[in-house]
Amino acid sequence: AAMVQKYQSPVRVYKHPFELIMAAYERRFPTCPLIPMFVASDTVNEYKSEDEAIHVIERRCKLDIDAPRLLKKIAGVDYVYFVQKNSLNRRERTLHIEAYNETFSNRVIINEHCSYTVHPDNEDWTCFEQSASLDIKSFFGFESTVEKIAMKQYTSNIKKGKEIIEYYLKQLEEEGITFVPRWTPPVACKSESSTSHPRRPVSPAINIPESATKEGLNNKEILNSSSSPSEPTAGTPDDKLDADYIKRYLGDLTPMQESCLIRLRQWLQETHKGKIPKDEHILRFLRARDFNIDKAREILCQSLTWRKQHQVDYILDTWNPPQVLQDYYAGGWHHHDKDGRPLYVLRLGQMDTKGLVRALGEEALLRYVLSINEEGLRRCEENTKVFGRPISSWTCLVDLEGLNMRHLWRPGVKALLRIIEVVEANYPETLGRLLILRAPRVFPVLWTLVSPFIDDNTRKKFLIYAGNDYQGPGGLLDYIDKEIIPDFLGGECMCEVPEGGLVPKSLYRTAEELENEDIKLWTETIYQSASVFKGAPHEVLIQIVDASSVITWDFDVCKGDIVFNIFHSKRAPQPPKKDSLGAHSITSPGGNNVQLIDKVWQLGRDYSMVESPLICKEGESVQGSHVTRWPGFYILQWKFHSMPACATTNLPRVDDVLASLQVSSHKCKVMYYTEVIGSEDFRGSMTSLESSHSGFSQLSAATTSSSQSHSSSMISR
Repeated sequence: AAMVQKYQSPVRVYKHPFELIMAAYERRFPTCPLIPMFVASDTVNEYKSEDEAIHVIERRCKLDIDAPRLLKKIAGVDYVYFVQKNSLNRRERTLHIEAYNETFSNRVIINEHCSYTVHPDNEDWTCFEQSASLDIKSFFGFESTVEKIAMKQYTSNIKKGKEIIEYYLKQLEEEGITFVPRWTPPVACKSESSTSHPRRPVSPAINIPESATKEGLNNKEILNSSSSPSEPTAGTPDDKLDADYIKRYLGDLTPMQESCLIRLRQWLQETHKGKIPKDEHILRFLRARDFNIDKAREILCQSLTWRKQHQVDYILDTWNPPQVLQDYYAGGWHHHDKDGRPLYVLRLGQMDTKGLVRALGEEALLRYVLSINEEGLRRCEENTKVFGRPISSWTCLVDLEGLNMRHLWRPGVKALLRIIEVVEANYPETLGRLLILRAPRVFPVLWTLVSPFIDDNTRKKFLIYAGNDYQGPGGLLDYIDKEIIPDFLGGECMCEVPEGGLVPKSLYRTAEELENEDIKLWTETIYQSASVFKGAPHEVLIQIVDASSVITWDFDVCKGDIVFNIFHSKRAPQPPKKDSLGAHSITSPGGNNVQLIDKVWQLGRDYSMVESPLICKEGESVQGSHVTRWPGFYILQWKFHSMPACATTNLPRVDDVLASLQVSSHKCKVMYYTEVIGSEDFRGSMTSLESSHSGFSQLSAATTSSSQSHSSSMISR
């Protein structure tokens, strides 16, 4: 099977003018002592324009690849030849380099693009970028070996590229050359160019210049269809990461790790038109999956959908934790550890988890933990600025003094597991170290329950101390400065963290109250909540005046499985009768349930189905759109999805019988949001549905559509 490896560099900034960098670059040819494998190069083709502004040179380069002798013998070659074409435009001050392999070109395809351009904000600086792809079709059964060799050679060369330019710059300086004049047009045509400013839009002959792509989509389309991801696409330098920024804010990454970050980020910019996570957060997902870009993309997308669903981006600004939490949740931020990581202190043993769950429900507790994590991300950013080095995780100190059997109360443990699971999935690689202090005898029991839910990477960061061991050698002082050890651990620092204590029973709430409370928490958002019962779907009416409008929807199936339909009717349905809920109104106090389609209406006569039904499972998040063909009334319908009977036997299973006795099992819950976009807003092209339209929540996944069907629904689990 063919393997394709891609590489995309960050932007490397040289604080020297383009002309000087070119003088240094030229010295690499015909051979370069700093690249021992670069044995020779011959000029195959050369072109110079009359005014000498354009210089294109094509070379055939001979490389002595550092590969096992056996492999060279099997391949039957000693040297590998590459063709390198350099297009220098002195007027525009750009050099574009394209290289590909001539040897084995039917088995292995290597393409590389590099560019030297003027820094957009400083015309005396030069930017360098490179990208490459390696596609191994076949290699005598040694595909993966060849891939490893190629990647190794390539990454070591990437590192060398900068050294080489710096080496020749120094050489030039030693020879007294620190300035190379810019190109000026021949005197004859001086009049025409006296108005010229350093960076004019340029003829499209030379690759794709940056200045021309600032406007207009055409270039961008050319770009995407071409095989060269390295050409600067439209946009500001902020869209690109430069090497110095990575080192300062994100840390030391290998070239391939940088490449993964840049490619994943580029993909997000193209597909998620809303809010894109910060670079350090994207990097956490890559680290959590050992820089496997596909796996990282998958968990990151799930997390973005989750953030949108739960409006997590607004948590810190909009949500005020209930008083009970402020009084009884025994956790808080407390300075930082010796590595500069924010320190979170949790006195779990003093905390009445059962009381908190009973008084607040799981939902509010989870919300609170999320707000703590969001605050943690913010503090990491702050500490990165303060300490002058990348800090991407925090340290958590958990004091178990007082832990007892009460903490093993099942619903409490269940809540804890769910919280751990949500945090693991959405805040990967944020826990730098976990110090567990004063672990009592029941701790191993709790640990056995909890540890399977914790990622291996995370588990390595746990340090557990029984009794007073934390005061001894290898204890707390190795990780936290003496001055900030909290008073309750025998330190001198007053710790502001609440003491915890038992939550008074008078604050406990019934399950029903909590259920309604949950609904309240959700409906502060732009979403509406609806209940769907067996035999009682929920329907929403949308009246369309302008034939080619776009109906968009975005819903989450919170409970149960449902079928989603969209119908068209020429005549208006009767307004729903207030008592249409019938018996259900008793069982669902918070439920919003409306039927619009009259029982006597017939499908195909009174109304028609305009999209094929979509089955949506519990927990799914669905976004989609439908381009309307006719004016009139459209009805969106969420219907109970009845389970197919058990295939193996005709006898009803005990579970089924029990389920049918419980009314709640026939209740599904949907959170939905719909909006109609006028055709003028999306200018007849499906792609502009991707624009982050006012109503769509910020992280909505891009909505795509095929030309055959007028709709699309995207499901993410």
